Amino acid sequence: MKKKPINIEIGLNVKQVRESAGLTQESFAELIGLGVKHISAIECGAAGVSLATLKKICSLLSVSADTILFGTADTGSQKDRDAAISHMTERISRLPDNQFWGIKVILDKMLEVMAMNRQPCDHD
Repeated sequence: MKKKPINIEIGLNVKQVRESAGLTQESFAELIGLGVKHISAIECGAAGVSLATLKKICSLLSVSADTILFGTADTGSQKDRDAAISHMTERISRLPDNQFWGIKVILDKMLEVMAMNRQPCDHD
């Protein structure tokens, strides 16, 4: 059976988003209630994604269906950075309030530490 180009494209997008979230196929499969072989088949384009599975993927990874269906731009360093920022912003914006505010606190603290590391020490 020949793989459909649309399944290959969507499968690559699923893989990219899953990897961006830092999930293995095994953990991803467990979280959305599918077998690892099924995830592998989706990602390599051997199987399509049902609407129910698409909804689970989008909900779990906090991404839009457009990201899974159409992917993200991937040309040039600044465009890669812009796409990554857009992807992170989209994921963060879809979090429940309690998780959003927790992420905000963590990011604020990280940015503070990074800013302190860039400034010369006054005591030197």
